[in-house]
Amino acid sequence: MSAALDLTTDSLVLREAPAPGVVRLTLNRPKAYNSLSSDLMRQLQDELDMIRDDASVHVVIIAASGPGFCAGHDLKEVRALPDRKAMEKLFKQCSTLMQAIVALPKPVIAQVHGIATAAGCQLVASCDLAVAADTARFGTPGVNIGLFCSTPMVALSRNVGRKQAMEMLLTGDMVPAQRAVEIGLINRAVAEAELAAATLALAQQVASKSPLTLKIGKEAFYRQLELPLAQAYDYASQVMTENLLARDAAEGIDAFIQKRTPCWEGR
Repeated sequence: MSAALDLTTDSLVLREAPAPGVVRLTLNRPKAYNSLSSDLMRQLQDELDMIRDDASVHVVIIAASGPGFCAGHDLKEVRALPDRKAMEKLFKQCSTLMQAIVALPKPVIAQVHGIATAAGCQLVASCDLAVAADTARFGTPGVNIGLFCSTPMVALSRNVGRKQAMEMLLTGDMVPAQRAVEIGLINRAVAEAELAAATLALAQQVASKSPLTLKIGKEAFYRQLELPLAQAYDYASQVMTENLLARDAAEGIDAFIQKRTPCWEGR
């Protein structure tokens, strides 16, 4: 287990390795409810870029310090933007970050406490898995201040049903953790005191699999979602064939037949 994080540091994203193969990235703007300032997004993007080609990392957890997970964009920063070009740049930066999470060849798990609103809810929806404290709440409340959550809508609508997504977007109401489980926004809700341990246990379970298989599977999952049914099956069949030719697949099948633990090589 890694040492406790120094939350007094000036770094907006803290990195630790709580278990072999697992990296936890902690958003560290606690007084601002970890709102996604341009600087925080840049640091999180930089961390993901470094992790992408780091063979020692199999799974990423995104957590947060302070009383809440993420309150969305920094509205003070948004209001200070001088012109349309600056606005477009900020939202492009956020969209690039969310797509980087989806494209990362390692599973990403959100560890959520407190609130996850607007772009913070978008961040949760962009992660592959999400574990939340049973006291956590989620929302896209932009409509309440005259700013429809259009970019959060993209990730939200790809995770929950249309009616549920539209209700969140049109009312701005907060959704409790158990309801978030029911609509598919998060995987599970646990007691707040158990959140870090439960998230790490899930991360370790995933990290125990072949890193090559995780990479292949994550990419295939998102690609096939955008294809018509017949094309999705054709694509998935090609992926299965390529996967079967991999060394880890042969090792996994042999280990299963021989009733032993597989030894993954990542190839």
